[in-house]
Amino acid sequence: MGRIPGVTAAETRERLLRAAADAFAERGYDGTRVADIAAAAGVSNGALYAHFGSKADLLVAALRAHGRRLLAGLFAADPDRSATELLLAIGRRLPHRGEAERYLIVEALVAARRDEDVAGPMRDYIGERAGWIADLVRVAQGDREVDTGLSPDALAHFCLLLAMGSALVTPELHPVNDVEWSKLLTRVVTALAPTAAAPTTTPDPTAKTESTP
Repeated sequence: MGRIPGVTAAETRERLLRAAADAFAERGYDGTRVADIAAAAGVSNGALYAHFGSKADLLVAALRAHGRRLLAGLFAADPDRSATELLLAIGRRLPHRGEAERYLIVEALVAARRDEDVAGPMRDYIGERAGWIADLVRVAQGDREVDTGLSPDALAHFCLLLAMGSALVTPELHPVNDVEWSKLLTRVVTALAPTAAAPTTTPDPTAKTESTP
């Protein structure tokens, strides 16, 4: 099972990513062998290693693939939406993640705590996600949608906490009403907007004041 006839390298990589996501979700990181993923994708172990250096790299690559699919879908649905509208759209989706995506995040976070082979790629992945969100916040600040006095890095950290936490607190554990969740997110984003400063007037020193009798 080397390269599949008629299948491009990009298609083989996509097969491997989907097979890895399913395997990690079903068996966990420690319980999944590279051979299991290769067999599910219909390729050899050598073909897998031609695309990914290790099982840890494959785990994090599967996470990145989920993120790219999400953003591609959001941009395709409304390519002209503003930065804050994009953040809201991502936030509204958090309670409705697929099982494979939630399990991938949980497995990656747990594995990173005990396996340095996973910790390194995960640090890179989290850094990339934080950087992307921080850049999105800066765009929103440039468009005067978000207060420039707020730290883009701190806001990115806050968004990551929401995203990672939502993978742990699933709807099965604690369901949330979609309308109420959306209303809360909207209130949070509204609170990030620049506050309109109250107009101030400078007293005219030459103006006469009336004395009170």
